[in-house]
Amino acid sequence: MLVSDFYYLLPDALIAQEPLADRAASRMLHLDRATGSVRDLLFRDFPDLLRPDDLVVFNNTRVFPARLYGRRSGAKAQPVSPHNPAARRFLAGRVEVLLTRQLSQEPNEWECLVRPGRKIGVGEKLFFGDHTELQAEVVARGSFGERRIRFSPVTDFFASIEQLGHVPLPPYIARTDRPGDRERYQTIYARERGSVAAPTAGLHFTPEVLARIRERGIETAEVTLHVGLGTFQPVRVERVEEHKLHRESYHISVEAAASINRALDRGRRVVAVGTTTVRTLEHAASQGGQVQASRLQAGSGEADIFIYPGYEFRVVGALLTNFHLPQSTLLILVCALGGKDVVLRAYQHAVEQRYRFYSYGDCMFME
Repeated sequence: MLVSDFYYLLPDALIAQEPLADRAASRMLHLDRATGSVRDLLFRDFPDLLRPDDLVVFNNTRVFPARLYGRRSGAKAQPVSPHNPAARRFLAGRVEVLLTRQLSQEPNEWECLVRPGRKIGVGEKLFFGDHTELQAEVVARGSFGERRIRFSPVTDFFASIEQLGHVPLPPYIARTDRPGDRERYQTIYARERGSVAAPTAGLHFTPEVLARIRERGIETAEVTLHVGLGTFQPVRVERVEEHKLHRESYHISVEAAASINRALDRGRRVVAVGTTTVRTLEHAASQGGQVQASRLQAGSGEADIFIYPGYEFRVVGALLTNFHLPQSTLLILVCALGGKDVVLRAYQHAVEQRYRFYSYGDCMFME
């Protein structure tokens, strides 16, 4: 199976650069997997598409300001406007660090991406903040710009990150982050800190939409998957089967596992909000084996499941998702659930109808 089979042409003008003022005003493409038929709706219609016995599962991860701008060893501090962080990249000694996964707390080590990737070697010291409030050392080097860095002890690490960090907007949003992105690039039910990218299907929900779901008596559950490299890393191989995903931390509570297993045992449909929720549920289901009495086990772990066409879904029966990049693991996952030809035809319809694409864009409900 070739990665190029999952290509589609998207005009740059359809890549959403700003979020809508009203989250629920997004458009929603309703796709019937069995027939391939599509309907153009609004996200406010989503509660009406749910079945009374559905179980809707959300990813409650919370994005933290994981992008840091600093300087390398020996570079002199240079005043730069905090509202123009992109300019920092062009100053001598300046570095950009995107924290992607915490590897240990003692010592405080992180997997990250760095720029300029080729120039930052093992042993290099990195300084963040005008008065070097935060310091780190590069302790290992990976491929494609990845590094492992160790932070020096501070009184409250995440307090420093909240003060110095920037919202890690995706690279296809051609602007720097703004104060409003801290709230808007976050689901309204985000609780568990740890993601470097938002689970974007959840960005459309408002308190009113959630209230309508509950008023209909539809059951909901929450799981946690902290979005990292495994979700947004590019595919650099020609054949789909050769791609390997980075691991991402997840947690499923006892209550959530019980709700999901009960729904499956009774033949009820599990509706996943976002591809990260799909990966969490399907990875957890794959760990128990066929001899387990329940379908999912509660607990924590690291998900590295790569779902592509031919995969047999154990848990998820329907999916709410945003529109994803061509040839990405996220689009490949959606095609695994909906069928490649069916999904790509739906994407072509979305392009023709000028839907807004990617993180701050519109969505699709596939059932």
